[in-house]
Amino acid sequence: MVELVPSILSADFAHLAEQIQAAERGGGTVIHVDVMDGHFVPNITIGPPVVAALRKVTKLPLDCHLMIENPDEFIPALADAGANWISVHYEACRHLHRSLELIAQHGMRPGVVINPATRVNLLIDILPLVHHVLVMSV
Repeated sequence: MVELVPSILSADFAHLAEQIQAAERGGGTVIHVDVMDGHFVPNITIGPPVVAALRKVTKLPLDCHLMIENPDEFIPALADAGANWISVHYEACRHLHRSLELIAQHGMRPGVVINPATRVNLLIDILPLVHHVLVMSV
């Protein structure tokens, strides 16, 4: 099944609550939250404190897409902040299966993200651990 999920990356960060509520009214079923650290990717966005604030304004699942080095370090804090799904990059995880298991152990749905150049067959062994797969398009 293919599902389109609205991302808050293009939202006006001064009005996130209103923009998330607009996504809900528009039929959004999940809110995609891009977490960037300035190392794995050049941009910096948000972290657990903002995810906790978002959790207060929506009941929709929050899918935190971790575009960060060492994503395992942030999984517990994002779980505590109210994330429902965590998506980690195949290319950022030393032991992808361990990262996915850690996400599940914290009660969240694990996802894996691949870049367009990454061969899809590399995911075969971890598919039983995965709730969703995201193929980058930007």
